[in-house]
Amino acid sequence: MHDLHTLFGPDGLLMRRLQGFESRPAQLEMAEAVAATLERGGNLVAEAGTGTGKTLAYLIPVLLSGKKVIVSTATKTLQDQLYRKDLPLVRHALGLPFQAVLLKGRANYLCIYRLQTTLGFKSGYSPTDAATLEAIRRWAKHTQTGDIAEAVDVPESSPLWAAATSTVDNCLGSECPQYAECHLVKARRAALEADVVVVNHHLLWADWTLRNDGFGELLPNVQAIVVDEAHQFLESSTQFLGLSVTSRQFTELADDITAEWVKDARDVPELQDEADWLHRQTEDLRLALGVETTRREAWHRVADDPLVKEIIGGLFVQLGRLVELLKPLAVRGKGLESCYKRCFEIGSRLYAFLDDNEDTDIGDTVRWFETRKRAFSLNRTPLTVANEFGKFRQHSQAAWVFASATLTVGGDFGHFINQCGLQEAECKAWDSPFDYQRQSLLYLPPGLPDPGTQGYTQAVVGAAVPVLRASRGRAFLLFTSHQALLEAAKLLPEHLDYPLFIQGSQPKSTLLEAFKRAGNGVLLGTASFWEGVDVQGPALSCVIIDKLPFASPGDPVLGARLESLKKTGVNPFMSYQLPTAILALKQGVGRLIRNQTDRGVLVLCDPRLVGRSYGDSFLDSLPDMPRSRALADVERFFAQI
Repeated sequence: MHDLHTLFGPDGLLMRRLQGFESRPAQLEMAEAVAATLERGGNLVAEAGTGTGKTLAYLIPVLLSGKKVIVSTATKTLQDQLYRKDLPLVRHALGLPFQAVLLKGRANYLCIYRLQTTLGFKSGYSPTDAATLEAIRRWAKHTQTGDIAEAVDVPESSPLWAAATSTVDNCLGSECPQYAECHLVKARRAALEADVVVVNHHLLWADWTLRNDGFGELLPNVQAIVVDEAHQFLESSTQFLGLSVTSRQFTELADDITAEWVKDARDVPELQDEADWLHRQTEDLRLALGVETTRREAWHRVADDPLVKEIIGGLFVQLGRLVELLKPLAVRGKGLESCYKRCFEIGSRLYAFLDDNEDTDIGDTVRWFETRKRAFSLNRTPLTVANEFGKFRQHSQAAWVFASATLTVGGDFGHFINQCGLQEAECKAWDSPFDYQRQSLLYLPPGLPDPGTQGYTQAVVGAAVPVLRASRGRAFLLFTSHQALLEAAKLLPEHLDYPLFIQGSQPKSTLLEAFKRAGNGVLLGTASFWEGVDVQGPALSCVIIDKLPFASPGDPVLGARLESLKKTGVNPFMSYQLPTAILALKQGVGRLIRNQTDRGVLVLCDPRLVGRSYGDSFLDSLPDMPRSRALADVERFFAQI
């Protein structure tokens, strides 16, 4: 067994074997805290500032412990980084034999049955879709894992993947004709044998939901669970602890009924007619929920609309008709039997959503709906998940480690531990090792109007342009809304000659690589660029943030949470909105300084930082940077780098 001091110390094994490794006392201390938690059990909440090296600080104790462990992170991109980069690095450094498995959610694996059945029986493809389908088929013949990320010729955003992968609703399980070759089943079997299983937060919550409902499990039982990027963990829970009915569930049911009708029930022509009618009623409900391209509101806004009520009633009737037709046909094949069962399941889900009782077995909930261009979802979301998460931890009987660079507000863990129900957890924080006094400057532009006034984004661009000229591009402009981003994207070309990279114009990874190669680019991004993005070196020397990232109070889930806090006598702004915004801002700020040699300017445009009493709460939670309100200081800083 390696001693952690001999690994992480100035003359340690990691220094000798890992190129660029730097011995950091905070990293060693965090590794010791993780090792102690793994040994004795319990819960550790660890905030490790940017540059601490938190990934190695938890991975190495995990591997040395000899325990079976799940490591969960926020996104598939971070999963891939852990599995393909960090774990091989540790394997090389320590020379330890261990088996690691990357496990993703069901929608990431090719379903052989659906490729043959659903896609195989469709016709009328456009030339582009036909070419995409052929690319999927070619890849399907050779893939060993079935992970759709391997199919480089087909973007993960292609709508055809929905028909070539399965859902909980349409999977035939062990009765599937292709069960023996199922890529998902093989991946889950490999996870049972592994020492380390790398998952994402969504899969971890999906596993608990399945266990809690008594339907088995997705993940193996383990002795320890590490939750990386823990600040995102609870947000992932609402998708699984709540309830959702989507247009996709209805349309996929209709499509699958048609495919099974072609295969096994051509003598019952009315089955296809009723499936087509289900399609049409689903489209009618989408239109009844509003002609806007996107809409996200509380359900009570449309619940009493006569047209909405009529169409939902029609959907119940239609599901009943399909049940009558499918019941005698279910014996003909597992596909028809599955469609028969799904009619009941979707109907039950819709009934549960419409139930006026807001108090459920997971606590108080809020009902809301969301529309996109051709789709909708009806959702019932819990207002708090602390009690349910307590059941999750108790059932797991595992040691838990929660790690992130942003868990405290002004040095206090209270917001995070209260949201998670982790009052008994050990909490430790380590500051970033970076010298922010030397490496950075915080600029607060003077004279900007209140963010709620018309013309605010134009004023932000006006303040940003001289900074961008001084920085010679090399900047991120981070916005709290897509509308502000688009407005700035129209204004900036009039003032700057640096290449602009606009979120949405290319896939995120492609956009980032192009930005890095340019060397003098200006990237405009919203939420997805506030965190999980690592650009080291002079290519990113300036981060400009348009306003404080308060969530919109018009959001139905947030609105209901705030109202619930009011009822208990708690100030919702101070207890929820403010700390949530501070943590979000810390993530955005974290994009600037990524290593010991980085230097850069952080520009926070929001005048509320100096004009409102809560401004100090934000500033006190940021790294200890020199501050200025003078553009000349910014120009002087950039003249030196």
